[in-house]
Amino acid sequence: MTAQRSRLAGTRRWVVKVGSSLVTAKGAGLDHVAIADWCEQLADLRRAGVQVVLVSSGAVAEGMARLGLRKRPSALNELQAAAAVGQMGLVRAYEAEFARHGLRAAQVLMTHDDVSDRGRYLNAQATLNALLEFGVVPVVNENDTVSTDEIRLGDNDTLAALTVNLVQADVLVILTDQDGLFEADPRQHPDAALVSEAELSDERLGGMAGDSKGELGRGGMRTKLNAAHTAARSGAATIIAHGRLPKVLTRLRGAERLGTLLSPAQGVMAARKRWIAGQLQVRGRLVLDDGAVRVLQEQGRSLLPVGVRSVAGEFSRGELVACVDASGREVARGLCNYGAEEARRICGVKSAELEACLGGPAEPEMIHRDNLVVTVPAA
Repeated sequence: MTAQRSRLAGTRRWVVKVGSSLVTAKGAGLDHVAIADWCEQLADLRRAGVQVVLVSSGAVAEGMARLGLRKRPSALNELQAAAAVGQMGLVRAYEAEFARHGLRAAQVLMTHDDVSDRGRYLNAQATLNALLEFGVVPVVNENDTVSTDEIRLGDNDTLAALTVNLVQADVLVILTDQDGLFEADPRQHPDAALVSEAELSDERLGGMAGDSKGELGRGGMRTKLNAAHTAARSGAATIIAHGRLPKVLTRLRGAERLGTLLSPAQGVMAARKRWIAGQLQVRGRLVLDDGAVRVLQEQGRSLLPVGVRSVAGEFSRGELVACVDASGREVARGLCNYGAEEARRICGVKSAELEACLGGPAEPEMIHRDNLVVTVPAA
């Protein structure tokens, strides 16, 4: 048992995500036996004093089975129809199984708007916290029935990580159909070694995570790694483990060496900065020179226009942009004080020359440090 694993026994709030490949019975609707088993394990965690939030895929897959569809719909309206039909069966299954253990469940559906708007974000946070204090198990899913590409969160790995930030969970558990993160894709490299533990600051992790995903789901191992980084912003550890292992959740809390444990390398971000970093959609990109990258990573100062080499994308003032180095690697993100057109005009311009360049009053910072989050600290 390692020190990182042993800390799991003392944690008090978990977010558990179950993927489509686990929830479904090989395309024939929901696997009710598996759902019953996870609900029993979650009930065991509740009896041990752990508050749990469940993020479950499966609505679209269940809807496909009910509608007799053999292939995931590509048309948005058909996908949303399948989700609407499938949500009925998904929620009914969880409600019935939790009731067997004397627990109440609540359905919580969210879109990106619910976490990108500050007021709605705080309301969702308050609602989830109230449910947990009532002893209820929230069952969270993306609201596929009304989501469009512009407000789609994208996959339930991302949703689970954002939920971690919302409820300040200690642990994110991602249950999947793989044993964890391997040093290489085990389907192509059968001798690849499982990564038992790692810090998220380890740059080698990105090369280990592939983009493979199943027909029923949207996420691959790379999205799980991205989710772990998001969860780490509120200090949470992430475990990726096989959901079909017997008593997997109980054994994980007992510090058994299952799956991959990814530990945060940074401290807990302030709530506003977590919201900026994890809950908003990136609308554009600023390419920085080496000096600006060092200033952001090492000194935590504001980003000035003089350090920006180029601007990509179309965005308005106050929208989120990613800050990348010359190689395209993201190092920070923040709320830009300028729209894309103005930002392009002042790239490389010194602060004293901004008003003359724009022909009027100007903000000295491209992104103020209060609205900026460093996503990759200095090595």
